[in-house]
Amino acid sequence: MADTAYEPRLKKLYADVVRPKLIEEFGYKNPFEVPTIDKIVINMGIGEGVADSKKVTNAVGELTKIAGQKPVVTKARTSIATFKLREGQSVGAKVTLRRARMYEFMDRLVTIALPRVRDFRGLNPKSFDGRGNFAMGIKEHIVFPEIEYDKIDQVWGMDVIVCTTAKSDDEARALLRAFNFPFRQ
Repeated sequence: MADTAYEPRLKKLYADVVRPKLIEEFGYKNPFEVPTIDKIVINMGIGEGVADSKKVTNAVGELTKIAGQKPVVTKARTSIATFKLREGQSVGAKVTLRRARMYEFMDRLVTIALPRVRDFRGLNPKSFDGRGNFAMGIKEHIVFPEIEYDKIDQVWGMDVIVCTTAKSDDEARALLRAFNFPFRQ
């Protein structure tokens, strides 16, 4: 077992099922033309971090558990007096996932987290940016199985951006549908 490297379930699904399905649907000639998922960026903005820097630290800890890697703390670019915000102050955290961690996160997102969202009716199929990237918001980070509900002092929302190599939104939508993303009809 030591000589075989671990391969995520969705990466195998892509090679065995998704790629042939996309080649058949769009008629790609070159196998490198077939769109893939490039990266997933998770962003958590903490507005209350202006008043209490401990909240940013807690959010970084929660995001580390969800993503499986340490996030980068984002800082304010400019000062805004009405929000009592100063330049360089910590206002959130973000993490970029690639390769195996990306597939593992996507697997947990689609199979565990999204079905746990309250009143979930499916993802908006129009949330693409025109270049094949998909963005979605999650109102509560507690839908992820890594978060212990009893130890949470505050619930934060997060943005999840799935970046693909697709040239158009239709190609990206077909790619994500093949990965069982629950889009609304």
